Amino acid sequence: MLFKALSAAVYGIDANLIDVEVDYSGVVAEKDVFHTVGLPDAAVRESRDRVRAAIKNSGYTIPPTFITINLAPADLKKEGSGFDLPIAIGILGAYGALRVDNVERFLLVGELGLDGSVRAVPGMLPVAILAREKNIPNLILPAANAAEAAVVEGVNVYPVASLLDVIDLLNSTVVGQVQREPFRVKTEELLGELQHFALDFKDVRGQQTAKRALEISAAGSHNILMIGPPGSGKTMLAKRLPSILAPLTFEEALETTKIHSVAGVLDASAGLVTQRPFRSPHHTISDAGLIGGGIVPRPGEVSLAHNGLLFLDELPEFPRNVLEVMRQPLEDHSVTIARASMSLSFPARFMLAAAMNPCPCGYFNDKSRECMCTPPMIQRYVAKISGPLLDRIDIHIEVPAVQYKELRGGAAAEGSAEIRSRVMAARERQRARFRKSGDKIFSNAQMSTRQVRSHCELGPDAERLLERAMQQQGLTARAHDRILKVARTVADLEGAENLAVSHLAEAIQYRTLDRSYWA
Repeated sequence: MLFKALSAAVYGIDANLIDVEVDYSGVVAEKDVFHTVGLPDAAVRESRDRVRAAIKNSGYTIPPTFITINLAPADLKKEGSGFDLPIAIGILGAYGALRVDNVERFLLVGELGLDGSVRAVPGMLPVAILAREKNIPNLILPAANAAEAAVVEGVNVYPVASLLDVIDLLNSTVVGQVQREPFRVKTEELLGELQHFALDFKDVRGQQTAKRALEISAAGSHNILMIGPPGSGKTMLAKRLPSILAPLTFEEALETTKIHSVAGVLDASAGLVTQRPFRSPHHTISDAGLIGGGIVPRPGEVSLAHNGLLFLDELPEFPRNVLEVMRQPLEDHSVTIARASMSLSFPARFMLAAAMNPCPCGYFNDKSRECMCTPPMIQRYVAKISGPLLDRIDIHIEVPAVQYKELRGGAAAEGSAEIRSRVMAARERQRARFRKSGDKIFSNAQMSTRQVRSHCELGPDAERLLERAMQQQGLTARAHDRILKVARTVADLEGAENLAVSHLAEAIQYRTLDRSYWA
């Protein structure tokens, strides 16, 4: 007898519909002859042992026979343990253990334990989106994955704990209607919860210039590089940057959750990523770990930081080849990974924050300690950061050592809540401007060249200032556009409609520091 069930396979951050066809011959054999076809990987081929034990330990006795399982379409490689559940249901349906003739209104995904329990698998959010697109009304999945799948409206999500639970659910279906309430979550409440951060800018004494640059960076989602001696507070400032970022919109939260779901790093209890990601990989990371890779490509750190912050501490300590692979995602906001079997693209629209010492010993230009490095040593050290990569970083600031009086005395510093309120006001002005012009972007840093010309018009005085800066500093066309984007953010923070000379001057001075080190 032939029985069909529906499942899904995740490729990149999207899911494909998979037909699980089970042919149960009914001819008794000396032992099970269990064939799985359709380009299965090792985890899928091993499912026969898990499925056989799960069915037996759930109380069903199936005599040894010839079973053929086809995973269609046959030209797509199938990987992972999520096919265990539909295969088991297909075998039970072909055997006659189900009271329903077909399960075409259900999409099933889940790994089976030997005792019949259903275990979580990654990538449930793309699967739920697929079910909605294909008009499959019901989704049966492990209980641990229910929260992330339920954020997709238009699909009934039924969490299950065991194979028997699935059988009871299917057998209770009357005229296509499931006699059980689906699992629900309120996405508005998830995103509306107060954002709590353990770290606050109140802890940072001094460094007013750096705080101002970080506020501009957060308001426009601009990349930023901090250069300074050890202990000046570069890492401390960067770790507090998430506390002043604007909250995620629902569209951004859904995009981010898809990536985290596929990568298997999503918090199962949360269901939806409600705070902007903060990723801080160690400098020993490989290029594949940063960009993504694998036989079947998986997202890397730049994609896990999508719509959030990627912090690279001790930037020159990263291998040069690792840093250079970031040039394309910084420009295109996506990563394309090509393999012999497939080519996949992952979104990578992230804000880069980087910190570095000015020289190997760390005390070049420091007033309190003498630098022991020779000029060639300093040049070799900073040359690890290439000019093209540096050109893609909008803001370069120096973070000097904090003076004792600033560290011990004075009033308490401004907190993250006050800074964040100004950042959110600036972001709202940006959204209103982009909505009015029909641009589908979220921040000034995402503007294209056409949008820069439209939203960053300059007066005669500002034109002369920018021209003089371009000629004197030898800035590139990319730097020209990035200066205008930063100036637009400075104006948004002040609530100004038009760019003034002061806005442009502040943006230009954030591009002059690299001439001191990379000249």
